[in-house]
Amino acid sequence: MADIPYSKSLRDDIRFDVELCGNRFTFLSTWGIFSPREIDDGTDLLLKYLEINPTDDCFDLGCGYGPVGLVMAKLAPQGQTLMVDKDFMAVEYANRNAGVNKLANARAMLSNGFQHIDKDARFDVIASNIPAKVGKEMMSILLHDMKHHLKPGGRVYLVTINGLREYMKRNLKEVFGNFDKLKQGQSYTVSYAEKHK
Repeated sequence: MADIPYSKSLRDDIRFDVELCGNRFTFLSTWGIFSPREIDDGTDLLLKYLEINPTDDCFDLGCGYGPVGLVMAKLAPQGQTLMVDKDFMAVEYANRNAGVNKLANARAMLSNGFQHIDKDARFDVIASNIPAKVGKEMMSILLHDMKHHLKPGGRVYLVTINGLREYMKRNLKEVFGNFDKLKQGQSYTVSYAEKHK
């Protein structure tokens, strides 16, 4: 098979600027990471309904190159934001984007859900654009781990495809004892739950 001449430009970082929650961000990404050229519709909808306090400690589950986590870090300058992903390239770019956007209170690390997170770590907010295909076993693990890692009164914001909205309603009620549908858009639903004190 003949060598295919690869274009160098395809290997260059993808770079774009965007306004999220009233703040300007610059993101670097690359091919192979989810939605590398723009903020996807699910993340965009989730960010419209996030409520973050300045002192919140935040957790971004499945961070990709970091849009949700870095928005939370910007909105909570007196808190710390931890971003995790099981893709090492996503983690690398999330950390680079924390630097590009001068957010010293945000960092990313490799973890399959909460598997590599300190058992004693607690957060005020957990947010995630959960992939539709993680499977019900992993979803169950994630929801129970979210509850474990939330401080009393802590909040969970999740965006999923509409096909999972009843599943999320049922399972958030089962795990947290409460559920609120913040928004159902054309393709995605933003769900919310609290860890009662």
